[in-house]
Amino acid sequence: MSDMLVKLYDIRDDFVLENKLKEQGVRLFRILPPDSSRAIEFARSFGEGWANECLAACTNHPTTCFVAVKEKRIIGFACYDATARDFFGPTGVLKSERGQGIGMALLKKCLCAMYSEGYAYAIIGGVSGAEEFYRKTVGAVVIEGSSPGLYSTMLEFS
Repeated sequence: MSDMLVKLYDIRDDFVLENKLKEQGVRLFRILPPDSSRAIEFARSFGEGWANECLAACTNHPTTCFVAVKEKRIIGFACYDATARDFFGPTGVLKSERGQGIGMALLKKCLCAMYSEGYAYAIIGGVSGAEEFYRKTVGAVVIEGSSPGLYSTMLEFS
């Protein structure tokens, strides 16, 4: 599980993709605190650690968690500044909704928000199996020697 690095000043909002998703009934937005428990519960379907990171993102002010919603139901989420400042993740999309660009749109929403908050680079933490997606989508590069990185101090690694 290596970390990856992204130059945020090269990332732009993808309004074409967002409009396409909107036409399909998918809305993307920053979660509001009254709905944070829904985002956390959704993240829990990917793992307890992901739910805990989502909880941390939802307690930031403003929240650092974006969701994709279809028919009043969360179908995807993405967070940043959850486990560490300047880190993107966790993120997940329902299997039944993958392949439509939802993950890409959520990723870009988070990275653009990070850039607007003053970050020049972002770290995608603990990437496992999605390196090509991040490389192709946002030009991310693997940070050599970053495995296991920040996550090595988790209880599960002990």
